[in-house]
Amino acid sequence: MTRVAAIDCGTNSIRLLVADLEPDGPRGTRLTDVERSMQIVRLGQGVDRTGRLDPAALERTLDAARDYAERCRTLGVERIRFVATSATRDAENRQDFVDGVREALGVTPEVISGEEEAALSFAGAVSVLDPSHPGPYLVVDIGGGSTELVLGGAAPQEGLSMDVGCVRLTERHLRTDPPTAAEEEAARADVRRMLDDASAVVPLGRARTLVGLAGSVTTITAHALGLPAYDPTAIDGAALEVPEVLASCSALLHASHEERAAMGFMHPGRVDVIGAGALVWSEIVARVAAEVEADGGALGQVVTSEHDILDGIALSLVR
Repeated sequence: MTRVAAIDCGTNSIRLLVADLEPDGPRGTRLTDVERSMQIVRLGQGVDRTGRLDPAALERTLDAARDYAERCRTLGVERIRFVATSATRDAENRQDFVDGVREALGVTPEVISGEEEAALSFAGAVSVLDPSHPGPYLVVDIGGGSTELVLGGAAPQEGLSMDVGCVRLTERHLRTDPPTAAEEEAARADVRRMLDDASAVVPLGRARTLVGLAGSVTTITAHALGLPAYDPTAIDGAALEVPEVLASCSALLHASHEERAAMGFMHPGRVDVIGAGALVWSEIVARVAAEVEADGGALGQVVTSEHDILDGIALSLVR
């Protein structure tokens, strides 16, 4: 058994998974959680506009990295992999981030491509997917700055990273509380253009199970389930009908900041960006359902997973 730590630093949050890896015969490797934690640091604040990491956002992120370094020492972690995604890929001053993380944790953060991000998310999600769900699977990871789509069965076959996420879309378009019809339409047009390009690479209509990952999707699922508080055990593996998902997306997009903040399942750091996340998810769900139907199939249910890129990063450490 090996104790490892996976750290995922995105546009909106930085997350830690400490887990034990051990051989599991023909199944390969079993991953057992020791601890999961998340901090909203908004590293990507303003990056879409300026092309640079904001000094205050960078310091928040490095403070979190120092906290995670202490947890890793306390828990006896043997190996650490730190992965950084959209905001850092896009920043001119990303070397400041790399140097700061190396000093805090003693490891060099990997600023990975959108394609590798997609593959890691797929690996994490399908590692625990209920076998009753039919393949091929379309795994969608909605982040703060980008959204990854990967189609595959036991392994990823086609994937793409789109430069659209809940923070990036909020900063570009959704400036009114709640957003105006014109703002919403401009945001939807952005997502639809990206999906048009994505569908030329990833055959969305071949999917038979749609799996959504990350904070926007899990928060939308909590709303659809009517949860009084965030409960990962209820959210993980939840299977919803397409109309249920779309109804919750609409409700969250059109709610006011005050209304969203009062929802018991809502993380404070997501209040101002969940509307954009809901808009992205609604466009993807509707588009996939339509393309699956056009392909002669039917998208029965939309599955939510709490297992994502963090699990993929941890499983990669077995190598």
